Amino acid sequence: MSTAPTDAPRHRRVPTPLGDYLIAAEGESLTGVWRDGQAHFPGASRLGDPAPGPDALLDAAAAQLREYLDGEREAFDLPTAARGTDFQQAVWRHLTTIPRGATTTYGAIARALGTPRAAQAVGAAVGANPLSIVVPCHRVLGSTGSLTGYAGGLDTKRALLRLEGAALA
Repeated sequence: MSTAPTDAPRHRRVPTPLGDYLIAAEGESLTGVWRDGQAHFPGASRLGDPAPGPDALLDAAAAQLREYLDGEREAFDLPTAARGTDFQQAVWRHLTTIPRGATTTYGAIARALGTPRAAQAVGAAVGANPLSIVVPCHRVLGSTGSLTGYAGGLDTKRALLRLEGAALA
């Protein structure tokens, strides 16, 4: 069987200890990782058809996601291509700089991006992150350190932060 990527969107469902995730790709890039039923869950056109058999990228992404959630992997090594505005892309790039086990706030990200009054816009961009876990939006907290807004649910956010050893209030 061929494992050559297709340019058409394709996806695979991945059962994990935190629930089912859907991983999607186009060509040789991962384009999405969503918890089944989460907020901002994509439509069928963005997901494409289920991958019919072996798919090197989706297989690698599924394996890395499971390894991460099992505590056997600390970071992801996958080619990604998330679709978003320039501002969203800047926020998502910043998210990848937050170390495992650390947290930050929406306001701190806004300040780091040179837009100190844009905490709400940062929050919207974080919420729209299509590569949950891979691009660690779960590491962003409210200004008081509270667990706020996570498309996959606050229980999932809490579980991810505990897995990473983050100090929670």
